[in-house]
Amino acid sequence: MNRIAVINVVGLTQNLLGEHTPRINAYLDGADLCSFKPAFPAVTCTAQSSYVTGKNVSEHGVVANGWYDREDAEVKFWKQSNHIVQGEKVWDTLRRENAGFTCAKLFWWYNMYSTADWTITPRPMYPADGRKVFDIYTQPMGMREEVKAKLGEFPFPAFWGPRAGIDSSKWIADSAIWTEKRHSPTLSLVYLPHLDYCLQQYGPNDTRVDVELIQIDDIVGGLIDVYNDSGVEVIILSEYGISQVDQPVHLNRVFREMGWITIKDELGLELLDCGASKVFAIADHQVAHIYVNDKSLIDEVNKVLLETDGVEEVRIGEHGRAGDLVAISEQNAWFTYYYWQEDKVAPDFARCVDIHRKVGY
Repeated sequence: MNRIAVINVVGLTQNLLGEHTPRINAYLDGADLCSFKPAFPAVTCTAQSSYVTGKNVSEHGVVANGWYDREDAEVKFWKQSNHIVQGEKVWDTLRRENAGFTCAKLFWWYNMYSTADWTITPRPMYPADGRKVFDIYTQPMGMREEVKAKLGEFPFPAFWGPRAGIDSSKWIADSAIWTEKRHSPTLSLVYLPHLDYCLQQYGPNDTRVDVELIQIDDIVGGLIDVYNDSGVEVIILSEYGISQVDQPVHLNRVFREMGWITIKDELGLELLDCGASKVFAIADHQVAHIYVNDKSLIDEVNKVLLETDGVEEVRIGEHGRAGDLVAISEQNAWFTYYYWQEDKVAPDFARCVDIHRKVGY
């Protein structure tokens, strides 16, 4: 079978193609351009899980980037085990049907303990003394030291956080080239996250995005050249588009006013106690999963949601991990996770986590 490389350029949409993307434009001259209905919700973990299984949320179970685990009574975001994604993966199907098929999964999410042949994913080390040491996780395990010996340490601070930038996507692309030259996978899945950062930080209509487009276009072009020289067919895709927003929706503040949220004091800071709350929201961009521990409140919660400015629609959760209700924002709105009162000082962790401030998405 033909060898294929799928380059996931997160946040890339047709309206961003133009004078700042000459390399991608040149690729399009010999390719078909098409649009399709995205996964719901259109967030990284759900979209990628739909791509690799061909299934929707009700089947693969990845209802968002994170959700509330009812058994552990814990909110879990950005977990990494591939076992979370239910259903057969595309590389398992192709391996069964094609002798000699191999797959490299490079920074696509849920990459730990995957059955792909070669994988690289960001994964800090957590020593017993409480430190957090930035690193990567690979399969086979020895591949970690080999790729770092060639490329240097993965620039983890550039992958996510206040210093997020082009260096992480450059390292990932270089790791894809290193893997191609060393192993020649039948299928390569390459994740380039750069546009996700700047589009959220600046907003999609900001001229500062222009230079970011030039940077990622150069990286994509270099990858295409390597794959073309190796006779590999290239597919470029995205997970979602970024749209301009101007209305935050604070569902947990609404629920707190209703007396449904339980707050506990930890070191002088307010912390949401999900397990003790009657109702709470797990926000994920323009979708919020509403978990109702007191089932007698379901109808009232649904009514409150529909009466809240910025909420366009409320659905029933499609999977056991999903909220009892799922709220969808209006096009210009997004859901916050804020539960503290507006005149209060936010906890320290919130200032660290909310790095993009949702200017653009």
